[in-house]
Amino acid sequence: MSKIVVTGGGGFIGSHLVRALLSQGKRVTVLDNFSTGHPGNLSEVQADCEIIEGDIRDYATVHKAVRGATAVLHQAALPSVPRSIRDPLSSNEVNITGTLHVLQASAAAGVERLVFAGSSSVYGNQPGLPRVETMRTAPASPYALNKLAGETYARLYAELFGLETVTLRYFNVFGPRQNPDSEYAAVIPKFIRAMLSGQSPHIHGDGRQSRDFTYIDNVIEANLLALKAPLLRGEAANIGGGGSVALADIVDRINGMLGLQIEPVHGPDRQGDVKHSHADIGLAERLLGYRPVVAFDEGLKRTLGWYQENKGVG
Repeated sequence: MSKIVVTGGGGFIGSHLVRALLSQGKRVTVLDNFSTGHPGNLSEVQADCEIIEGDIRDYATVHKAVRGATAVLHQAALPSVPRSIRDPLSSNEVNITGTLHVLQASAAAGVERLVFAGSSSVYGNQPGLPRVETMRTAPASPYALNKLAGETYARLYAELFGLETVTLRYFNVFGPRQNPDSEYAAVIPKFIRAMLSGQSPHIHGDGRQSRDFTYIDNVIEANLLALKAPLLRGEAANIGGGGSVALADIVDRINGMLGLQIEPVHGPDRQGDVKHSHADIGLAERLLGYRPVVAFDEGLKRTLGWYQENKGVG
């Protein structure tokens, strides 16, 4: 049975990927240092996969993990725009040097395909929606720059070393098991946690900023499609949910689902944040056969239900 490695497999996206791969009968190895992920995310499946607790900044550990693998889903990262502004050195070490380790180890081990978790943040705040891959990139934070460097390295490894790669530029992923506790947490779990407790959610800015919020099942589908797509040569493709929703509208929708009328609290804009995002997913459809499988409202309903069942914990 072929082996698939998921770096960052203890994280939000990674743990969903691990479950999806195991449900398909795949042999899965997880590489994670659990600095942002959590072993509890894998508690139900830990007996069914190999878990290597290690850091992608250590090349020997990465090489050990990918040895014998046919594919690598590289999800490991130090996420968050604000964190990268506060500590750009650590972001660089994990997101650029760590990614280079994963690419080099994969090429050296004869891995056939690597799927890199990219980010819509590479587009920055330039005008023009929806975002199309032919647009110039304009990173507005160290994190965005890290992700752009990672996808550029992935393209070079396809061109220079024959490692089939593709970058999936994720647009604001959300869903069950996303941690709402961190100061760097994504807005939807933070909104849900606050509102389930009867508290006002906090919005940076006026709330009119919008995002292409992408339910986790859509991202998992994109990764699974990328594993079996025809020859890949380092392309970068948008993975979005098919629309764009303002932050204030999300508060209204959660209020409607809970039967509440909680007003948000507004604060100053956050440095490095992108004002609007909306993905053109035409390339992903042509390249991978990708289409969103869960619409935003259904995804929000499922996510809210999960937090209600789990008492609001991530």
